[in-house]
Amino acid sequence: MAKILITEDEDSLRVFVARALRLDGHETVEAPDGAAGLDALTAGGFDLLLSDIRMPVMDGIELAHKAAAAHPALKILLMTGYAEQRERADDLALKIVDVVSKPFSLPDIRRAVAQALAA
Repeated sequence: MAKILITEDEDSLRVFVARALRLDGHETVEAPDGAAGLDALTAGGFDLLLSDIRMPVMDGIELAHKAAAAHPALKILLMTGYAEQRERADDLALKIVDVVSKPFSLPDIRRAVAQALAA
């Protein structure tokens, strides 16, 4: 299965998503913000970056730009609960697979991840 980096500042959501993806057989690494996520990416070997857009320290947009530059084969899936944040991701259209709107259900995020990995 895939190795997935989850960057999300909301602890309960990050744990919920990680647990669900591990049940699907994926290996997950978790980071509480974009800067920690960028540090985790240096270990390499990730198939997917699943990141919130709105986070402290470094937001998901900046993280996605830096991740795509350093790891061009990395698939990127963003999450947001804010419509204006979704629009900020428009300049990433060629670098990301999709933007998932929050709140989402467990089947929604599992389906989005499966589709991103298959893309």
